[in-house]
Amino acid sequence: MSAPLLAVEAASKRFGGLLAVDGASLAVSAGSITGLIGPNGAGKTTLFTLISGFETPTSGRIVFQGRDVGGLAPHQRAALGVARTFQIVQPFAGLSVRENIAVGAHLRHPRRDEALDRAEAVARLVGIDERLDAPAAGLTVAGRKRLELARALATEPKLLLLDEVLAGLNPSEVRDIVPVIQEIRRAGVTILMVEHVMQAVMSLCDDVYVLAQGRVIAAGPPAVVTRDPKVIEAYLGHGAAARLAAREAAHG
Repeated sequence: MSAPLLAVEAASKRFGGLLAVDGASLAVSAGSITGLIGPNGAGKTTLFTLISGFETPTSGRIVFQGRDVGGLAPHQRAALGVARTFQIVQPFAGLSVRENIAVGAHLRHPRRDEALDRAEAVARLVGIDERLDAPAAGLTVAGRKRLELARALATEPKLLLLDEVLAGLNPSEVRDIVPVIQEIRRAGVTILMVEHVMQAVMSLCDDVYVLAQGRVIAAGPPAVVTRDPKVIEAYLGHGAAARLAAREAAHG
């Protein structure tokens, strides 16, 4: 069995008296879409900051492609192939959509014309190529989400960390962006996603890890995890779990 692309090994992060992540371990296989779910305040985004390098673990290891990257800065991890999106989308408002995406593309393409060409290709992949020359400030919430996705993809990552990329979208917008995420995986990018939209998690993810109070309390295929009594108690609630089970049965 091949080693995972990403392994988080008993990682903890303490902020003063707060233990935000408590001995969490997970593995993400190359070519997969893996979900990270759990209640607000569970430590999911903090775990993303540890993986992407914006914080260092208090203890434990972050291993990417077999290498302990715990001491590397975010830009060094980006160069290795780790990219992330952020919950709060903040495009460069004074730039066009094309120029915003090119900011990410400059990591691998120092020449401006090459970065702009790469930006156009990525915009097509995420479905905002018709807005390339529009000001980023004029995008809708859904458009900004796609731009954030495009800017991260433009760095040509091996691993893409999606932090609630579906948050704030209406049901039809969620349905529209799910195929985009699937297409990104088909293009060879491995995905780890923090998400609360459980219908999308069920349809997209190969495996799911559930974080509660900084600890991983369950892991496995989505259909199994969402029936786990610990997950129902800590996160889903019985009503949501029943709806997910019914939907799974209808599509099974």
